[in-house]
Amino acid sequence: MTNTAAQASLAAGSTGLRHLVLRYGFHVVIFAIFVFFSLATQHFHEIGNLISLIHAMSPLMVIASGLALVVIAGQLDISVGSTAFLSSTVGAILMVRYGVNPLLACLIVLVMGALLGAINGFIVVVMGVNPLIATLGTMIAFRGAALQLTAARTIDLPDGILQVNELNIASIPIDVFVALMIVIAMHLVHRSTTFGRHITAIGNGTELAQRIGLPVRRLVFCNFVLCGLLAGAGGLMSTLQIGSVTAYMGIGLEFNAVAAVVVGGISLFGGRGSVLQGVILGALAFEMIRNGLNHLGANPYAYRLVSGTVIFIAMYADALKPSLKKTSSILERT
Repeated sequence: MTNTAAQASLAAGSTGLRHLVLRYGFHVVIFAIFVFFSLATQHFHEIGNLISLIHAMSPLMVIASGLALVVIAGQLDISVGSTAFLSSTVGAILMVRYGVNPLLACLIVLVMGALLGAINGFIVVVMGVNPLIATLGTMIAFRGAALQLTAARTIDLPDGILQVNELNIASIPIDVFVALMIVIAMHLVHRSTTFGRHITAIGNGTELAQRIGLPVRRLVFCNFVLCGLLAGAGGLMSTLQIGSVTAYMGIGLEFNAVAAVVVGGISLFGGRGSVLQGVILGALAFEMIRNGLNHLGANPYAYRLVSGTVIFIAMYADALKPSLKKTSSILERT
């Protein structure tokens, strides 16, 4: 009995340690990344570089905050990069070629993003196509449409609209505050509204959500529309930062957004995760890696290698969580 009790105590301690690592390990990893690049490079830890870092990650935060709700609902949208590209392309063409008021053009960009999200929602909800396949198709189609509109040429924004990118509060670019407000708003939508609770319920089981009377199809459709709207907003923010729309805009952005969401702790299986923590920590981790490697003068392809490794570890940790919860509940009974 003594040996059995000792073994049970040891197993409980081991499980508790693994729970602690899975829950707070990523915070430690982010801190370790910051310390490593601060010691390995001369300027990484300087205030100017850190402001540039959070400035650069702002569009990703906005796009990932919309994608996070889709993932929490057990869905996936890999067309967000192309949605950002096509929406921004339409806005830039309206301003440059047709002289549309910049404020109206920006509003049209957001509407365009929501419309493209509605197309995704229609294909998934009404036509019944798997979300991965559906958004893979629209990812290619939306990018093709944008390239057709621009003839794969760069469209430079008017000088007047570029002044928005120079606005700041206490030397911090205004888009950083806008991005934080959007992420916080999406976090509150997830945690404090009926819509957010229903989305989480769908992520924990579509059939169960239908049995308790939730309008699953309508909720999923609205979720895709919201994701498209925020993809358009992120694309607009990125366009203002760059000052133009290029043929390369949004390439790989969908995978960066998915990676940021997953690495930040939001489960790809749905039903689990925090928008605020997941989006900010995920985007921060990847931007610190990219920025730090640039300061080290590393090969540009090294970022892909490191990012892929981080994603794999995050996915493995996410896959371990259900089994750890099961083991913990068994130990508690004994």
